[in-house]
Amino acid sequence: MHYILFYDVVDDYVERRAAFRAEHLALAKAAHARSELFLAGALAEPADAAVFIFNGPTPDAARSFAENDPYVKNGLVRAWRVRKWTTVVGDAAATPL
Repeated sequence: MHYILFYDVVDDYVERRAAFRAEHLALAKAAHARSELFLAGALAEPADAAVFIFNGPTPDAARSFAENDPYVKNGLVRAWRVRKWTTVVGDAAATPL
């Protein structure tokens, strides 16, 4: 199954993230190395959100990521949520048609 972790970030996110970026990226790279995190990145123009695509049997990896992310812990993320994503087309689709 795929799960999408959505971040709604604060207005000055780009300016404030530098202090926590290395730790945030290390967390993301570790999740990717465990094959939990498939793709991730901030939305642009405007930089008001970020999206993370997780792969696994439950949403636990996505939730754990958010709960341990320095961006969340330090107030750069106003809100986050995890949604199950039913993927049907593409080589990595969980339920291909």
